[in-house]
Amino acid sequence: MQSLRLLWPICRPNIYREASSIRSLAPSSSSRPSRPFQHHLRQSQPFTQTPRRVFNPNKWHHPHDDPHYKLSQAKPLITTPRLKRFAKSPSTHAVAVVAVAAAFVFYFSNIQTVPVSGRRRFNCFDEDTVAAVAEQQAKRIVWEVERQGGRFLSDWDPRTRLVKRVMARLIPVSGMEDAEWEVRVIDDPHTANAFVLPGGKVFVFSGLIPIARNEDGLAAVLGHEIAHNLAEHVAERMSGSIGTNLLLGSLVLLTGGLAVIGTWAIGNWILGLLFERPMGRRQESEADYIGLMMMAEACYDPREALQFWKRMERQKQLEPPEWMSTHPSNHNRIQKITEWMPQALEKMQESDCRGTSAFADMFRRALDRGVIITSSGWA
Repeated sequence: MQSLRLLWPICRPNIYREASSIRSLAPSSSSRPSRPFQHHLRQSQPFTQTPRRVFNPNKWHHPHDDPHYKLSQAKPLITTPRLKRFAKSPSTHAVAVVAVAAAFVFYFSNIQTVPVSGRRRFNCFDEDTVAAVAEQQAKRIVWEVERQGGRFLSDWDPRTRLVKRVMARLIPVSGMEDAEWEVRVIDDPHTANAFVLPGGKVFVFSGLIPIARNEDGLAAVLGHEIAHNLAEHVAERMSGSIGTNLLLGSLVLLTGGLAVIGTWAIGNWILGLLFERPMGRRQESEADYIGLMMMAEACYDPREALQFWKRMERQKQLEPPEWMSTHPSNHNRIQKITEWMPQALEKMQESDCRGTSAFADMFRRALDRGVIITSSGWA
């Protein structure tokens, strides 16, 4: 108690000073406003009078607080000493050997031979997986066309019937009769394009038909697109992307957070230039060859493929250099098809083109022209 009495004189004056300071802050009766208090938000103010957020360039008072400075001072996720210790570790060597051996086994166990061309390639995706992905892509295409105000031609439109007629002769020789084929013609006279998704979803832009000019020219395009599915090029590209993504991920991990975006962009461009674009050109050339043989076996004139690509070359005067594109140039395409033409004509002669399919085509043209067919030919 004696100690408390000794401390009391020391603490008491401080309490008095705090109380007096609080009383000095309270408003006196003479300083109070004569009118009642009104809320400062009397009415909703227009947007032009609302407070603005002003960018302050001097927000970061210290350079170390600047995020740009922090980003410039970022260090790799794996430093050199740590990387050296990791590389010298015996467990690392064992894991690396097992991983490389597993990668080799996985790679060579998924080597396939492409039909018709005989090329060997890596493919680790089955048809069902690719078809499921293509099904979603087909729905996305239909939604995108309708969202942009486009429309699909009806089944009884002459252009849709033309595409279906050509497909009816190409599908049997492709060996893909079990697929659920569905033909959709997009009403777009300004686009000359067509593609066939895995699983049998066929999309043709109406602008392609005038350039094709006839069934043989259209068969050259559709045969090429069917060949992509026959050779499973989509699955091959999906399989190839596994290795490129693993390589890009390793580069990003080694270079650190500073260069994540830059490393990914540059690495993706280099890998695309060295692997993806050459693969695309190789697949396109392979589809040209398979499609040419396919249309010849279906009793379409393969020489119309040459005429079609010549017309396409006149349509596209400006095109990027071949080494920057996933497609070969039209000039090289014409040159390769010219080299394959004797083989295609031989394939056409080996097929029974004077049989049922040719007679059915002649009968259809006769009905369109209103002439009569006799046993000796045209009447």
